[in-house]
Amino acid sequence: MLARRPSAGEKGGMRRILIFTALLALSTLHAELPPSAYEAMQKAAPDFLNIEVLRVEIEPGDAPGRQNILVMALVSGVTRTSSGVSDGDLINISYTVTAREKGWVGPGEIPLLEEKEKTVAYLVKDPETGDFHPAAGAMSFRNF
Repeated sequence: MLARRPSAGEKGGMRRILIFTALLALSTLHAELPPSAYEAMQKAAPDFLNIEVLRVEIEPGDAPGRQNILVMALVSGVTRTSSGVSDGDLINISYTVTAREKGWVGPGEIPLLEEKEKTVAYLVKDPETGDFHPAAGAMSFRNF
């Protein structure tokens, strides 16, 4: 018995399904950003500070594997500021982290800060809440 060959219409339909599947797969991939992208985000960050982490609060997020992070920090140095923050000010930094499965490919996760840690911070201030948010993704709390 010979296998039936697909008609031209069936070939076009299969081709469309394959193209749609490929586009869907590509749209869900997130590639790690190149170092130049992080450097550009650091340069564009409105506030570039040195901080000392005083307290870290972690709460469950709005989806499985997500956590909302609230950091209270002491500003110990100001390199650049558009928010008017000064040495000695206390600031809140809020952000979300997502636990990823091993082998997941995507942008680096913003690191979880620890109490008593002293680090740089590339931040942007939220005018509505007054909290700061990381401005350089995974490199918000590290220099290149």
